[in-house]
This record gives sequence, structure tokens and C-alpha cells, in this order.
Amino acid sequence: MTAYSIVVVTAGLGRPSATRLLGERLAAATETALGQHGHGAEVRIVELREYARDLTNQLLTQVPSAQLAELTEAVLAADAIIAVTPIFSASYSGLFKMFFDVLQPEALAGRLVLIAATAGTARHSLALEHAMRPLFTYLRTTVVPTGVFAATEDWASSDGGLGARITRAAGELAALLVGAPARRPADPEVTPFADLLSRR
Repeated sequence: MTAYSIVVVTAGLGRPSATRLLGERLAAATETALGQHGHGAEVRIVELREYARDLTNQLLTQVPSAQLAELTEAVLAADAIIAVTPIFSASYSGLFKMFFDVLQPEALAGRLVLIAATAGTARHSLALEHAMRPLFTYLRTTVVPTGVFAATEDWASSDGGLGARITRAAGELAALLVGAPARRPADPEVTPFADLLSRR
């Protein structure tokens, strides 16, 4: 059995943090999905708020603190990253971007990344696709197809929407880690266009 290393990078500012909670749920779901493939996971959850001063100092001096150097090493050694940020002004937070700015170019090339975000309203959900995915594409990572967005209202929802998205994204990450094809929902039955025309 292989135990895959997964680092959850969260950029929440408060305590408790919905951003960290989403990261924890994604990590747990990924562990479950890996277990279904006969593998395990070693998960480390990081709150960037604890490294805010270190990140600022490195941007100004180009010299990382020992604490930040250790974190960077752990992220670069991970098999996969779960990256979770709150959304401010329709994009990822400055703290989130600062961390990925201090990494060396090409450092994350080929790394598996699951993207996720939190915000007060669903109006910010497109930030996953117009901000986060382009960032990690630029860094040449392999981004899991399904991103997970959680608005405040999603946490209280009883329809299973957020839970289903978490399970799907985690399943895709696990499948990519083990090299197995991800299970996809069956496509709905489609009526051929010629048949539709013949009914007119």
C-alpha cells in the first residue's frame, strides 16, 4: 500500500475558518477515495496566516525564514496539493498569492493540485475558473477537473450539493494519484439530431 503525501494549503484569515474547514473536508474525502483504491494518505494542513510575516519578509529580502523554508520544502515534496483560498474582490486572497509567488519558477511543474475556494455568496464562484485555474496552469501544474466552491449558504444546505462536489473532486484527485481512470457520471441519453428533424 502506498501512502501519498498531500499538503493542504489554506489562506483563511480567521479562526475558526471556513477555508480551513473546506480543506479538511477535501483531505478527508481524498483519504477515503484513496482507501477505495487500496492506498493511504499522509496529510498536512497548513494555515498561511501563521506565515504572513515570513512571506512578507521573503518578498522584501529574498531570504526565507527557517519556518517558511521548511514549509516550502514540504509543499515541493508532496505528491499533491489541495489549495484553498477565500475570495476577495472576485479573486484569490493576497496571502494566498504571496505564498505561490515565493516559490521558484517551475517548482510545481507537473504537481497535482485540487483547487477550492470559499466566499460569502455564490456570486464569487467563477473565481475558481477565471483566477485560480489560470494561476496553477501558469505554474504548469496538473489541476483536478472539478474545483470546489463553498458559499456561506452551502454549509447549511441539506441537499448534498457541497458534499457531492467534495466527493467528486476528491475522487478525481485520488484517481490521478494512483493512475486509475476517474469514474464519471453516465451521459444522459441524447436523441440524434436527424431524429429530431424527422419529427417536425
